[in-house]
Amino acid sequence: MPTPIAPPRPTLPARLRRAAVESVSGLPRQFWWLWTSTLINRLGAFVATFLALYLTVERGYSASYAGLVGALYGLGGVLSSVGAGVLTDRLGRRPTMLIAQLSTAASVALLGFMTDPVAIAAVACVVGMASNASRPAVQAMMADIVAPEDRVRAFALNYWAINLGFAVSSTAAGLIAQHGYLALFLGEATLVLACALVVFRKLPETRPGHGHAAGAPGGPAPEAVSLRTVLRDGRFMTVVGLNLLLALLFQQAYVSMPVSMGQDGFSSADFGMVIAVNGILIVLLQIPVTRFIEHRSPAMLLVGSALLAGYGFGLTALAGSVAMYAVAVAVWTLGEIINSPTQMGLVVRLSPVHGRGRYQGMYSLSWSIASLTAPLLGGTVIDHYGADALWAGCAAVGTVAAAGYGLLLRRLPGQEPHTARRVSAPAENPSNPAPAAATLPACPPGKRPSSACPAGPRTSSPTPSPTPVPTNDAARAVRSR
Repeated sequence: MPTPIAPPRPTLPARLRRAAVESVSGLPRQFWWLWTSTLINRLGAFVATFLALYLTVERGYSASYAGLVGALYGLGGVLSSVGAGVLTDRLGRRPTMLIAQLSTAASVALLGFMTDPVAIAAVACVVGMASNASRPAVQAMMADIVAPEDRVRAFALNYWAINLGFAVSSTAAGLIAQHGYLALFLGEATLVLACALVVFRKLPETRPGHGHAAGAPGGPAPEAVSLRTVLRDGRFMTVVGLNLLLALLFQQAYVSMPVSMGQDGFSSADFGMVIAVNGILIVLLQIPVTRFIEHRSPAMLLVGSALLAGYGFGLTALAGSVAMYAVAVAVWTLGEIINSPTQMGLVVRLSPVHGRGRYQGMYSLSWSIASLTAPLLGGTVIDHYGADALWAGCAAVGTVAAAGYGLLLRRLPGQEPHTARRVSAPAENPSNPAPAAATLPACPPGKRPSSACPAGPRTSSPTPSPTPVPTNDAARAVRSR
């Protein structure tokens, strides 16, 4: 009997092509329009990056005044995070995004014409409020339209678009600024308007109750979700607190690291090369790393990412060359790549369907607080105790965050509730929705639950009436991010 011949192994280009197709396949069309709007928005992110240079170089203000304006910009983000989350649930995802984007375009353009220092500071605060207000709506809409088993991959692709857009905009902004900083302000306003046009033309409303089965007539009304509900959700608020610790670490890269390198005698060009490692690695590794982690335990991933972030910044204390600084950046960047999509998936799993906006707003608030307080904390520690003490403290903070994730998520459920399955665009005739079968994840007996642990899908049977939306306590019994 002849020996069977094994089929030829696919070539490396064929394997890479197949991996790329699998990374982007299976996601709904609405997601890709949302992804496109994110990319356009980040391609125009000029002002926040170059605001300090504009104030000190172009306008001749002091570094202290530039720092004050930067703090007010961050304060605007803090003020709008929670309010935008409430609007996302009450008004809807699409209207909130449109209001935020149109306000951003108008305020950014206005800032370019301001000359009075008080007016500049006030408008900068408004820009911070407007530009941050769309985040809860974007993240809630993404959770609405993407199936639970695809959310980690979707959030990773969105994060990849953010960093790709930032890398391109940072390079383009330097060239545009040579022709005048006003072009930066007007250019960002134009691209934000283009982003709003994509949202207006291509993205329908996805808020539960807006033509979806979850809110169809005849079904029980979902339990109201208020900000008090969010604040009393102990597990979720602990996740927000742990994310705040990590956000404080990541913000040191843009605040304390350049100061530390300057004290060591390195130039701004050296810092530019070092920090470029972060963007390059995210663009190159975000998608392949996500393919590796998307079906693994979120608890272990968050513990590992916290340790990588903490000890990556801790390595900065040992850096005596540009190469060693780059190694430290590479370590904490890997933690960032793992943490971002995993953390976003956790927030969605901990959020009740009808309260996603408020929950996402509270999560965004942790980032806004970090951007506001990290410069103050980093500068104070460096001035009083030295840069090495700051980096050692970063390692300690990463260890605390890792321990917190490990304790909090020891029994992380792996199954999403029935009502959290994919939400598509509203039907043309929502008054008479036709229930359809839905594929739900299921964990095999004896296996520890994870973010995507189903050994095989199970299909729910169509039912004549919509499934009740669980209360927040009931949802936590079967779901977490």
